[in-house]
Amino acid sequence: MSLSTHVLDSVQGRPAEGVPVRLDKGDRLVGTGATDQDGRLRDWLPDGEPGRGVYRLTFDTAAYFSDLGVKAFYPEVVITFVVDEPDAHYHVPLLLSPFAYSTYRGS
Repeated sequence: MSLSTHVLDSVQGRPAEGVPVRLDKGDRLVGTGATDQDGRLRDWLPDGEPGRGVYRLTFDTAAYFSDLGVKAFYPEVVITFVVDEPDAHYHVPLLLSPFAYSTYRGS
């Protein structure tokens, strides 16, 4: 099982580098990281994570936009999703702007 994400800044038309991200399962912190120069976060979780269950990805968009000097409406984006196939790869992209966001299950 693996989990990756890709954050794209749709206003600037480029990857969102340095977005702090955390993954939780219930009240348990599973992992943290920040997006790389390509806006990606991959190979960042301990072995065996995530297993089956409901997970929550939290993107610290306030920190990202603050570093750019941009006022934003959403201080964080939280995406809750279900892992029901532990051997599958899960990719959760985020398209981001200061006043809107979108996500989908990627491949």
